[in-house]
Amino acid sequence: MAGTNIEKTNLEAHVELCAERYSALETKLGNLEQKVEKLEEHVIFIRDRLTSAPNQANKTLITIGTTLTGALITGIIVVLVNFINK
Repeated sequence: MAGTNIEKTNLEAHVELCAERYSALETKLGNLEQKVEKLEEHVIFIRDRLTSAPNQANKTLITIGTTLTGALITGIIVVLVNFINK
C-alpha cells in the first residue's frame, strides 16, 4: 500500500512503479507462454499417438488373424493327409 500512497503524490514514482509492474507482468507472461508451448507439444504428441494407435492395432489384428488362418490351414492339411494315408 505504501507504493500507492507515494504514487498519488509523485508522478515519477508512479512511472517507476508501473515500469516495474509491467516488467514483472512481461516475465510472468513469458513464463506462461513457455508452459503453454510445452503443453501444446504434449497435446500434439498425445494426438499423434492416439491417431497412430488404431493403425498399430489393425496391424496386430491382421498379424494374429494371418497366423491363426495359417495354423488352421496347416491343421486341415495334416488331417487330410492322415485321412488319405489310412
